[in-house]
Amino acid sequence: MVTAREAAAAAMDASKYVRYTPEQVEALERLYYECPKPSSLRRQQLVRECAVLANVDPKQIKVWFQNRRCREKQRKESGRLQSLNRKLTAMNKLLMEENDRLQKQVSHLVYQNGYYRQQTHSVRPPPPPAPSTMSPPPLQPPRAHAFTPPPLPLPLQAGLATTDTSCESVVTSGQQNVVVVPPPPRDASPAGLMSIAEETLTEFLSKATGTAVEWVQMPGMKPGPDSIGIIAISHGCAGVAARACGLVGMEPAKVAEILKDRPLWLRDCRSMEVVNVLPAGSNGTIELLYMQLYAPTTLAPARDFWLMRYTSILDDGSLVVCERSLSSKQGGPSMPLVQPFVRGEMLPSGFLIRPSDGGGSVIHIVDHLDLEPWSVPEVVRPLYESSAMVAQKMSMAALRYLRQVAHEDTHSVITGWGRQPAALRALSQKLTRGFNETLGGLADDGWSVIESDGVDDVCISVNSSPSKVMSCTATFSDGLPMVSTGVLCAKASMLLQDVSPPSLLRFLREHRSRWADSSLDAFFASALKPNFCNLPMSRLGGFSGQVILPLAHTFDPEEFLEVIKIGNASNYQDTLMHRDLFLLQMYNGIEENTMGTCSELIFAPIDASFGDDSPLLPSGFRIIPIDSPLDTSSPNCTLDLASTLEVGTPGSRITGHSRSGSKAVMTIAFQFAFESHLQDSVAAMARQYMRSIISSVQRIALALSSSHLVPHGSSHLVPPVTPEAATLSRWIVQSYRFHFGAELIKAADAGSGESALKALWQHTSAILCCSLKAMPVLTFANQSGLDMLETTLAALREITMDKVLDYDQGRKSLLCADLMASVAEQGYACVEGGTCASSMGRPASYGKAVAWKVLDDGGAGAAHCVCFAFMDWSFV
Repeated sequence: MVTAREAAAAAMDASKYVRYTPEQVEALERLYYECPKPSSLRRQQLVRECAVLANVDPKQIKVWFQNRRCREKQRKESGRLQSLNRKLTAMNKLLMEENDRLQKQVSHLVYQNGYYRQQTHSVRPPPPPAPSTMSPPPLQPPRAHAFTPPPLPLPLQAGLATTDTSCESVVTSGQQNVVVVPPPPRDASPAGLMSIAEETLTEFLSKATGTAVEWVQMPGMKPGPDSIGIIAISHGCAGVAARACGLVGMEPAKVAEILKDRPLWLRDCRSMEVVNVLPAGSNGTIELLYMQLYAPTTLAPARDFWLMRYTSILDDGSLVVCERSLSSKQGGPSMPLVQPFVRGEMLPSGFLIRPSDGGGSVIHIVDHLDLEPWSVPEVVRPLYESSAMVAQKMSMAALRYLRQVAHEDTHSVITGWGRQPAALRALSQKLTRGFNETLGGLADDGWSVIESDGVDDVCISVNSSPSKVMSCTATFSDGLPMVSTGVLCAKASMLLQDVSPPSLLRFLREHRSRWADSSLDAFFASALKPNFCNLPMSRLGGFSGQVILPLAHTFDPEEFLEVIKIGNASNYQDTLMHRDLFLLQMYNGIEENTMGTCSELIFAPIDASFGDDSPLLPSGFRIIPIDSPLDTSSPNCTLDLASTLEVGTPGSRITGHSRSGSKAVMTIAFQFAFESHLQDSVAAMARQYMRSIISSVQRIALALSSSHLVPHGSSHLVPPVTPEAATLSRWIVQSYRFHFGAELIKAADAGSGESALKALWQHTSAILCCSLKAMPVLTFANQSGLDMLETTLAALREITMDKVLDYDQGRKSLLCADLMASVAEQGYACVEGGTCASSMGRPASYGKAVAWKVLDDGGAGAAHCVCFAFMDWSFV
């Protein structure tokens, strides 16, 4: 008879560690790679099929797989922690260097402050003489008070000897009789260029790692292991400058190769040509470059730069690429002006690339430009005086591109529709460059302007150059080639006031039907088809709606690529077009609180089976915030949206105090392919379509600005007072009392419709009303409800209640149907805490929700609608 002690010992023996032979481990590893978590039946099958595991208990095999999964998890976690530790170590080194630089700057400022204090005391006038009855002595000329400043601390003496006159970063000690030796004369000879290059290198290093420029950390850019880096903008120097420091997992030589190819990562770079290359000392090179940049709007000309680039290796092994403009002041070679470009100036800038101890590179980027703001209209001048814009478009764009390429080199990434990230970057770049080319309308690209009719500022231009036509020539999936003989573009710029660019961009993206013409969407795609000889809107029907099919992020984490599928409701069969239209769309700049962010929504018609080299005719919107207040009466401003437009009836406007200083420039451009004999007709259509889009954007912008006039939760929110809204508010309050026996608002506020409306509008709960239909459409919402839905009163009727309750995909229709059924049966329903979705798909949690039937006259009449109240809601 087996005792309990013996049974326990046998159990312990069975649970002891089993030593596996190499053959057994190999068999288990093969199964693990096929299925890391096999079922009990699969383990038993393995024992039967594999002879080397015949003597192993299936329970032991189960334990082996558990241990194997645990080891794999520990290995991945260890690798992640080691990678994080390397990032933190390198970031800590960067921060320590930044701290040392700031300490030097503080010491410098303390010294200057003490010097100026002593100088102020030394020149203080003597006190007036005491009153006397004697006649005053004759006036004597004042005696000069000699003052000798204290000697500089040794670490600062070298810095104070710097004379960086090009960026107003000269550090002067205030000493008198300091003799400054002028630089030797330079010319276009190799020796003269080398002299300029050495001076450029010194000035660049003083900006990258020294105190030549007063740097201020860019708001919202905090350093960390997953951040892009340390971003700073200039304060108080000539021109606009930005500085970025970051870590990249690539070798310095490859980093330099990418950064020197500026059109690769700078979307605004039209072209960059290397005119001449000269060898320099220390295995360095001197290059003469000519670079052109696109203009961001139609209100300003493009910029070009005549540059010298110096590449060298420092004594510590760091790789330096520094650049500056060449002009008559330096005495180097000159480049004649090119029309219609405005010659900009690049002050000493560049890249300092050092190998990191943990692998990869530490990069310091300095971009210092003088964009000649005097040459642009005053309305857009702040764009050319913004250091934050330079940081976003140049310094941060370079770091983002490098980080993305480094990530792709170390990870196998396949994005939407099976495309590689490089292919998506190429598509995104093609969209942006095509849009920039359209805005520029340069004669070199084949564009010519058609005379305007003088009614508005809509500009119509035509491009019939062979290169443009050939770039749009392709064969679609039906095997028929395009026969377009030219491209027409309609573009305009306008001023936005008191509206958030990201909010407006999201609305335009989500609600295309509010501004786009469905017939023109059809023409947008079918104009690229053969034998399209009739005018648009003549035979094409409308569209049933849009479906957004995400592709992926590009190298910018705030940039998205997607395919828009627009359902065709046309019954015509002779249009030689698919029943569905497809648009390749890119949008970026969706963050609300990022300085200098440019918001873009750019799209182009594509075929259903588009390839990476498909022709694109980009169109879309670009919104650039303006930091400083603008003069809205400027003749260069096309439209002032917030001051001249209304939404709905006069009584439906939301009144309040407008926020000041929130302005942006919006540029709109649309391209159309056409046949030569239809140019006049297509031009008239394009002008009419552009006016329609401008009018729609005006109404949307005003609605968005009106809905955000007063911050959420403010006590002086004023609702849209109309007789219908006041009556509905009174019915909502009375019906709530009828169904629940409690008051929704204070009894004193329920006396009249206007007071009830005001109380409901300011209620902390999100109150929504929807129609009594099979597809309940929202008809009313208070301010809290609009905030929860992230929408406006103007766009409320495009939202259905099932979309609000459609966050949990498994219970969306069930929850909405059950609530509506309960309300129809007993007049009300209650739901405990849950999650709903805004119109932008953003999840919002709520503590409790109630729904009740709103009755005419508060209970004596027929059912009017259903009201919902979401209590204690917040975004997740």
